[in-house]
Amino acid sequence: MLDMESSDSWRRAFRVELRAQAIGLAWRGWAVLPGTYPAGSQWAGREGVENTGPVPVHADWQERIGTEPEKVATWWTGRPYSLLLATGVTLDAIEVPGHLGRGAARVLRAVGLPVPIMATPDDRWMFLVRSGQQLARPLVEEGDVVLHQAGSWVPLPPTPVKHGVVHWRVRPEVCGWQMPAASLVQDALMDAITDTASLTRAGRLVAAD
Repeated sequence: MLDMESSDSWRRAFRVELRAQAIGLAWRGWAVLPGTYPAGSQWAGREGVENTGPVPVHADWQERIGTEPEKVATWWTGRPYSLLLATGVTLDAIEVPGHLGRGAARVLRAVGLPVPIMATPDDRWMFLVRSGQQLARPLVEEGDVVLHQAGSWVPLPPTPVKHGVVHWRVRPEVCGWQMPAASLVQDALMDAITDTASLTRAGRLVAAD
């Protein structure tokens, strides 16, 4: 009985945290939406079944973009839905594998440019940027870089996913909630790709010697 009560209390607290995050981001103009949560988890209900990551709960989610914070608050009243950001409104997200994300983060730190960065338990990193710019050709050719724009979404912390939760690597408060131009992050990613290629070549030369 005590374990059940403790579990219920934890779920309520987690829902409150998700709701508070959703309201706060909505007040800042972020296009937040409720999403599904992992099938088989302690949060899952009939509408929580999903296999490919959190997806919007509402079929008409695109029509709900820009909903007032007071209405946003009601979406999380009953269930701990995941927290999604609809991209292409004011923000886009550049999603990359962890090794490339870490390389770009080092480049950005070196030039003193804080950028909001999220990461998932399966080591996918997402950089939040201002909307409106397409992906540079070298990043398109990289093959494992995804630009989330209009018609897409990304999970926001503390969304539960398989094997953990989405978390901040760099919080938006660090950059004063001012999102960078996408070109700045793309330049850092291309620098990280170049650095990785250089290290790989150097390693091959050492091995050959």
